[in-house]
Amino acid sequence: MAVVVASAPGKVLLTGGYLILERPNAGIVLSTNARFYAIIKPIHQDLKSDSSLWSWTDVKLTSPQLSRQTEYKMSLKNSTLQCISPRDLANPFVEQAVQYAIAAAHTILVESSQKDLLHKRILQGLDITILGSNDFYSYRNQVEARGLPLTPEALASLPPFSPITFNSDANGANCKPEVAKTGLGSSAAMTTAVVAALLQYLGVVKLPLSSNTLLRVESEDLDLVHMVAQSAHCIAQGKVGSGFDVSSAVYGSQRYVRFSPGVLSSAQVAANCLSSQEVITDVLKGKWDHEKAKFSLPPLMTLVLGEPGSGGSSTPSMVGAVKKWQASEPQKSQETWKKLSDANSFLERQLNALSMLAEEQWETYKYVLNSCSNLHSEKWKEHASDGRKEAVVKALLGARDSIVNIRCHMRKMGDEAGVPIEPESQTKLLDATMNIEGVLLAGVPGAGGFDAIFAVTLGESTNKVTNMWSSRGVMSLLVREDPRGVSIENEDPRIRGISSGISSVHI
Repeated sequence: MAVVVASAPGKVLLTGGYLILERPNAGIVLSTNARFYAIIKPIHQDLKSDSSLWSWTDVKLTSPQLSRQTEYKMSLKNSTLQCISPRDLANPFVEQAVQYAIAAAHTILVESSQKDLLHKRILQGLDITILGSNDFYSYRNQVEARGLPLTPEALASLPPFSPITFNSDANGANCKPEVAKTGLGSSAAMTTAVVAALLQYLGVVKLPLSSNTLLRVESEDLDLVHMVAQSAHCIAQGKVGSGFDVSSAVYGSQRYVRFSPGVLSSAQVAANCLSSQEVITDVLKGKWDHEKAKFSLPPLMTLVLGEPGSGGSSTPSMVGAVKKWQASEPQKSQETWKKLSDANSFLERQLNALSMLAEEQWETYKYVLNSCSNLHSEKWKEHASDGRKEAVVKALLGARDSIVNIRCHMRKMGDEAGVPIEPESQTKLLDATMNIEGVLLAGVPGAGGFDAIFAVTLGESTNKVTNMWSSRGVMSLLVREDPRGVSIENEDPRIRGISSGISSVHI
């Protein structure tokens, strides 16, 4: 039986919050080891003799973590889905991913030898299962209910792909799922995983196995996954965003500049009156002018994320408030954005310099970072005893100065716009984090607010951060940077008992 398992990573936007919405501002986005999986297999193993005359085929979506199963009929003529389950069970991101991936497959394979395989696989029906690593969701309540401390070890004790908490009505019946998220871009990772799994299953692309990191991936295949996933994600959420979350889900960690919105805004309008195949044909012909350059944290640095547990923030409403402030105070907002952009660029240069120093003089670099991991930052200069060590220390201190400036400008922007981009409670926590030995950076990722905090630590200093956070009621997540993008897994991740990973194979 042909089974395809694809996975795509969640993200952390290190720099570029708000600015990344407008070209040519860049942002640094790190992909993580938290991954969303999509498992595709046929519903019907054997086709009936009259199957070629069918006008509809079956699609089934299962989300074990929500204990939900949704059934659809899909038109073979125009690839549209008709939900035959209660509509409140539907997942718009998966719906659009299915429709646009199949439409793209029809468009690309219409004249190829793979056309018959495509037709057969669609007639067999599509059985789709989606699974998200635990780190995409908040399990704080479950940890506390077990009487466990707010530590990564407590999170690791939960079963992989744990059920997500449901609300209950007055009679105790389950209603709409309460999904408390950690801000890792679950919808983008889920959409990308479904698109990638379907395109691989239908024979349109050949993506790398997660176990074969040396396999060369054709850029055209990844680009196709990217265009289809961006289209599906934007249409599902009803707006054209910056796209950095989908881009990192496809390509991995990167320096990103958004595409011109027009490449998708026309498709978004057309989606109301054209078939998905007509829309995707237009999208695939469009001029995708986004920029992506490989980027990852320098060696011996660790990304750490914490969940403060003080309630989430609405990114769309915060973005709306900032845009309203921009319109009402154009000169003042432009000055703030320029300073913030300069600080972001300076941090990027310092991190790139550190990566280069690690490559060119590894022993010196390793000595300085391991030494500084046990010291407060004001003592790091003591290890600049010669020119080579001084260069490493200078870049480290430059990175620290830049994150201080970034946070200052983000707070100012929040104050002016009337939204808590870095709330006072986060400021106190981040200041305390920056004062820990071996901490290079600390801040609020993405749009900020109460969702999460991040730190970047040197050497073996991570435990100092997680211990301090735990003492202040902050749940340290198991998330780390993993620069890989979308991949194909060898097997169903539940077989291995993992909650983070990537995959199309014949099982």
